[in-house]
Parts: sequence; structure tokens; C-alpha cells
Amino acid sequence: MEKKAPLKRHPALHHLSHDHHHGLLLCWKIRQGFKLDVEHDRMKTYCEWFWENHLQAHFEEEEKLIFPILPEDDPMIRQALSEHKRLRKLFFTWENPAKTLGQIEEDLEKHIRFEERVLFSVIQEKASATQLEVIAAQGDREKFVENGDDPFWIIVS
Repeated sequence: MEKKAPLKRHPALHHLSHDHHHGLLLCWKIRQGFKLDVEHDRMKTYCEWFWENHLQAHFEEEEKLIFPILPEDDPMIRQALSEHKRLRKLFFTWENPAKTLGQIEEDLEKHIRFEERVLFSVIQEKASATQLEVIAAQGDREKFVENGDDPFWIIVS
């Protein structure tokens, strides 16, 4: 099997790629929670915290600064906005927590992979130097801080 070369990300987008890393970790934590048979309400509480403290602001930044680099009717932008809309809805739909957690895990991972492998590559090619400077300035925000109140994904022996 041929090994793929790592994606070269423009430095202005590094902080967003770091956010994506933490989003992928959320997906892994949900999978771990299922594997460890963790109470769904515990995972839901963490997901709500993650949305409020990280993901919501990340989506807003992308929608305000990243997506406008391409035309509004670009199919990739329409896809990204549609996925944001669906994910927003999932983070507020908890009638069936197990189902919602599974959908968040699956949809968020697919969305992040799409942005990292496809959309961001095009964005960094099309963005002007000024646009990249504005995006880079957002990278000065606070770094990710984990919520250690209930690390349900850790196996305690």
C-alpha cells in the first residue's frame, strides 16, 4: 500500500487544522465511550461542552473568514455549509442520545476529512495574501483546553 504524503497546510490555517484534530479526538472519544459502555448522558454532557467551548466558534470562524474566499454557490462551500447546519442540529437533538452520538461521531469525522483533504487545499490556493493574514490573526486565540471533569474515554483499572 502506497503511503500518502502529509498534506501541506498554509500556516494561516494551522489553528483551524488544530481544531480539526480536536474534533477528530471527540469522534474517537465517542467511539471509546461506546466501546467502554459509558452512560450516554455522560458522553452527551461532554459533547455539549465541546460544542459550546470549541466547535461553535470554529464553525463561525470558517463561515465568516474561510468560506467567503470561494463563491457562495461553489459546490464545496454549499457542502460545508450544509454539513455545518446538520452538525449544529445534531448537537441540539438529544431525544435518542445513542443515535445522536453515533451520528455526531460519523458526520463530524466525514466533515473534518472533507475540509482537511479537499476544501482547505483549494482555499489556501485561492486566498489572497490579505485574506490569509486576516485568517492567521485568528490563530492568536486561546488554545484548546480539555474538560477533565469526566474523562469517560479513559479506561480506569
